[in-house]
Amino acid sequence: MAGELNEAANEQIGVERRGARVLVIDGDPAAHELLQRLLEGNGLEVVLAETAIAGLRRLFEARPDLVLLDIGVPGADGQGVVVRRIRDLTDVPVIVTGRDDEETAVTLLRAGADDYVRKPFGLAELAARMDAVLRRTLRGRDKATSYADGAVDIHFPSLEVKINGKPTDLTALELRMLMTFVEHPNQVLSAAQLLERVWGDASLPRDRVKLYVAYLRDKFRHAGTESPIETVRGFGYRYRPPSA
Repeated sequence: MAGELNEAANEQIGVERRGARVLVIDGDPAAHELLQRLLEGNGLEVVLAETAIAGLRRLFEARPDLVLLDIGVPGADGQGVVVRRIRDLTDVPVIVTGRDDEETAVTLLRAGADDYVRKPFGLAELAARMDAVLRRTLRGRDKATSYADGAVDIHFPSLEVKINGKPTDLTALELRMLMTFVEHPNQVLSAAQLLERVWGDASLPRDRVKLYVAYLRDKFRHAGTESPIETVRGFGYRYRPPSA
């Protein structure tokens, strides 16, 4: 990969994005060196992983703001597998790099990647692509760092959740569904809307939504409070926040 990068890249990451943490999952040590120099030179924090498994482990440990994934990384068993696994665990944006064709790029984007950068590419181009993704995602995060009502407390940067004041462990999909509900309080969301927002595919079986709503309701029950998720027959589900 090192020979496929143009090192001419200066000040491509916006000042307001400085300090963001980037997880680089790439099996090429030379690429690590070049990317680390680029990213740290632009004020970003860099976390490195040389295999897909190590990358997923670091995803939990480091909680990055962006993942830069090489599609040829060791352990990536098939196109889109690592992207889908990351997407199952977190909403962190993912930029994939690779030498493959348009069909591969479409597969990866449908699997949940935010951008695909085809090799060979210049570091200036890569930096600009990263800056665009970080600008969009970090701006969205700045709108609110937490949510609280009479039943739920969510701290978005750490993804920590309390239900009825009690720390509660949620799977990535349960958390994404709960966050979708609290972002649309008192609004009826159809099964198709929830499938699109939580799984990224409105064509999936609707029973999946029913199952995960039941999982969330169990979390509220175990925490000793009534679930604020209502079933609106024939339409979908509504999150009705209790009085704080």
